[in-house]
Amino acid sequence: MFVWVYQGFVFSRNFTRRGTNGETGKMPSFDTALISRIQQANDIVDVVGEHLSLKRKGREMVGLCPFHDDHRPSFNVNPAKQIFKCFACGAGGDVVKFVQMRENLSFPQAIERLADRAGVKIEIRTSHGPRATVDEVDPNELARVNAWAAKYFAANLAHPERGKDARRYLQERQLLPDTIQKWQIGLACGSGGDLLAAARRAKIPDRLLVAAGLVVGSGLSLADRFISRLMFTIADVTGRVIIGFGGRTLTGEGAKYINSPATVLFDKSNALFGLNHARHQIPTNRDTVVVVEGYTDCIMAHQFGATNVVATLGTSFTAGQVRILRRYAKKVVLLFDSDAAGVAAANRALAVALAWRIDIAVASVPEGKDPCEFLLAKGREAFETLVENSPNVFQFKWTRLIDSLGAEATLAGKKQAVDEYLDAVAAAVAVGNLQTIEKGLIINQLSRIMNIEAKDINTELNRRIGRVKSSSVYSNTAEAAGRQQPPIDPGEGLSANSQREILEVLLAEPRLFAEAKGRVTPQSFDVPALQRVAEAVFQILSVKPSATSRDICGCVEEPQLAGLILDLEQTGVRKGNFRNRLADALAVMEQIEQQEGKIAGDERELLRRTCEHAARRDPRNMGMV
Repeated sequence: MFVWVYQGFVFSRNFTRRGTNGETGKMPSFDTALISRIQQANDIVDVVGEHLSLKRKGREMVGLCPFHDDHRPSFNVNPAKQIFKCFACGAGGDVVKFVQMRENLSFPQAIERLADRAGVKIEIRTSHGPRATVDEVDPNELARVNAWAAKYFAANLAHPERGKDARRYLQERQLLPDTIQKWQIGLACGSGGDLLAAARRAKIPDRLLVAAGLVVGSGLSLADRFISRLMFTIADVTGRVIIGFGGRTLTGEGAKYINSPATVLFDKSNALFGLNHARHQIPTNRDTVVVVEGYTDCIMAHQFGATNVVATLGTSFTAGQVRILRRYAKKVVLLFDSDAAGVAAANRALAVALAWRIDIAVASVPEGKDPCEFLLAKGREAFETLVENSPNVFQFKWTRLIDSLGAEATLAGKKQAVDEYLDAVAAAVAVGNLQTIEKGLIINQLSRIMNIEAKDINTELNRRIGRVKSSSVYSNTAEAAGRQQPPIDPGEGLSANSQREILEVLLAEPRLFAEAKGRVTPQSFDVPALQRVAEAVFQILSVKPSATSRDICGCVEEPQLAGLILDLEQTGVRKGNFRNRLADALAVMEQIEQQEGKIAGDERELLRRTCEHAARRDPRNMGMV
């Protein structure tokens, strides 16, 4: 259960994980006034406009849908109703659902995010039912510990004596004081027990320090994880929650960089440094995000005004990071060092990125510099020119292939270069990143330089494409590249049809709720998804007869159910004839309940009788057909 404290009043909601697959759970109870207040405080056009470009079309705003590979605007925002709907992939809902889906947040996280945006003060406490086990750690507690640690590290850096050498290093790297403060850079001291002692003075339990990865060991052998390191704070995508830290050695001892270990908040393969600062700037930079390797590379780019830059977290570019970036960008530019290690890292990153339907380009910093050094030497304009002129993945791979064929004297070396290129092409074709004509041109180019029949190259390439498509990586990627919402089973047969009819009418014409509530209840709906919608509809309309679809969307936690609510409403509006359709559907539901299991073999006859009844009542209005 999550508890909200708002202006002195306490509201609660039980978040039961009841999905569309028939799972059972309690009907959620929560304060609808609070949700409504947050919805009203965040205009959906403004919120969506922070993420994508919208243009006015009649009374609505339209743009490219961020939830599927959209090439013609299919994403509609209705300012009057304060809802969004994509007519291609089916995504839809209120402003809370948009933030949930766009930021990949849970319902309470989206509520908190929007409350913070609008300046609505909400204190969230966790109310536990059964006593938690010793091993369970509350993510909110870890977030508070990390926030404390970030302030502790910052205080160390600002200390006249303890932070003197670290401040000199930052000054040499030409990081400005405002930049240091904005990115929450700090210092871990060198004794090995400073943070632990300070945390104990602050009454922070040792178990939380261990769970957060700030200290290591157990019992009497606990010690700080980060010793004599410059500390970089890693925030979640909203920037509100500190999920971990990265530490750079200042003494040369140990690894150059170490990160926090995996925790309930932090997984370095599914996080990106600086995304909280870059995410709103990506749409204004042609939907392009630049990925670098180092913390200081990313920070310096932002200091120079190149604000669409993020960094990996000391790991190779991962599928999880590509999946995150697809929510914000249509093009990824990989900008790595120009040395052999940087080229190898770029090549590994491309192998991962090619499995996703997203434009990929590769840029390398000239003269053996890293991006930070290049920015300091050449400035922002040269940096942006470097990014803008970056070759796409196939140009990069082709240059690498030609260079390898010329440099390698052995047959094995040439074969490796060709294999690498063909694997890249196969991965791109498999996910639709390469069209048939482009594939043919590549085959012909290979045929000319290798003096091999084009048909033989085509056969080999098709074999590799088949291998890619049969791999689990491709299967997961292809699914994620399509509609992101799980499909909903709307049910089949007369009973399901009548349930949908009732919901369509009530969503389109809520004033008819009084005619329905005495004859059916949410428990009358036996299709799981429709029952979940009915619960929200009945709950809201019972207290607010004039409720809108936005109000009802705010009652459901799952984004896919919000999409279903809007589908039902739109279908209901299109069909019209509300009162007759509701009467017929209610009659069918009541007869089904009376006959219970006997109706299965007689559905057609019941439908015939219902339609005949409707025709006698009004030949022009057939009711539920």
